[in-house]
Amino acid sequence: MTITQSAPVTQANQVALQPKVARLDALTGLRFIAAFMVFVFHAALLFVFADINASLFLMDIAGTAGHVGVSFFFILSGFVLTWSMKSGDTAPKFWRRRFFKIAPNHVVTFAIALVCLGLAGTLDGVPQTLANLFLIQSWFPDLSYVGSVNDVTWSISVEALFYLSFPLVFWLVTKIKAGALWPTAIVIAALSVLMPVVSYNFLPSEPQMAWGPASFTQVWFVYMFPVVRLLEFTLGILLARIVLNGKWFKLPVVVAALLAIGGYILSLNVPFLYGYVAATVVPLALLIPSVASIDIAGKRSILNSRLAVWLGEISFAFFLLHHLVLRFGYLALGPTQTQFGGVSGPPLSVAGGITFFIAAFAVTIVLAWALFTFVERPIMRRFARARS
Repeated sequence: MTITQSAPVTQANQVALQPKVARLDALTGLRFIAAFMVFVFHAALLFVFADINASLFLMDIAGTAGHVGVSFFFILSGFVLTWSMKSGDTAPKFWRRRFFKIAPNHVVTFAIALVCLGLAGTLDGVPQTLANLFLIQSWFPDLSYVGSVNDVTWSISVEALFYLSFPLVFWLVTKIKAGALWPTAIVIAALSVLMPVVSYNFLPSEPQMAWGPASFTQVWFVYMFPVVRLLEFTLGILLARIVLNGKWFKLPVVVAALLAIGGYILSLNVPFLYGYVAATVVPLALLIPSVASIDIAGKRSILNSRLAVWLGEISFAFFLLHHLVLRFGYLALGPTQTQFGGVSGPPLSVAGGITFFIAAFAVTIVLAWALFTFVERPIMRRFARARS
């Protein structure tokens, strides 16, 4: 049985009846904005400024940017994978494509991270390193695992569950009648919003972390636990089915963008755990189909311009590389002992810190282009589909 095989099409149970464009370039362009938000978040976390007030100000405005970017990626994954499904596709074919999309870039950046960690004398333990290599680190409610090696790959570990489960989840969603897609999406979104309630009430709140009023276990549950984040992925699948079945209500992109900005501001001002996903999941869920409508309608936008699409295409490589460049680039400026016993870079003036961020961004762009051009794209072209 193929992934796309489902119940017969009826008026009540439609399956991809709306004509669809092959490429959603505006969403590709938007993907880079999400990756840039993660970059800004990790830049803020370095606290590079000698003036602590400058560092705190940057954290005040970028404190949830990374969370929002990751949530966007998770919803987008479900949406785009559903949109790109073709009749006759099978689970093995799908898994093969995802493997060759993810694994080569991961292995290359994993190796780069090991070299950097070795030079810095901060290698992780063998269990943590192996967990990172095989992308299972997000299943451990332990910062030494989740933050191991190239620490941003915890989110790729979460996506690994998405890819493994997609054939089943997609098949189940095709069984939902067209009229029930919106109610189902609302329930899934509500469950995602309610996860902090579960974490606050049923998980231990001690020991609390240095950066927020919650335990790492509580944060892990709402933000890093693959099963919980599967809700956002499923929401993305449902939204794609809503659009394909002609049930989308055509929310103007400007309105959707304003709602997303409002959600971001809200995420900075709600109780700690609600700022990770709950405050922004609904605005992001509305933004993605709205932006997709740009290409569906055949319109031009800055988001589907040539530059934006190119940046979107290298965004996966950019995401995997950016924290390595920031972290070890800052360390290379001159190792400095931190108050927590770790090693970081030297305190910089505001002008010096901004210059460093711009330089790190430029270096990451160049390295991401190289990784995409010489690893990701050629391997995808050669191995993603079996040759007849």
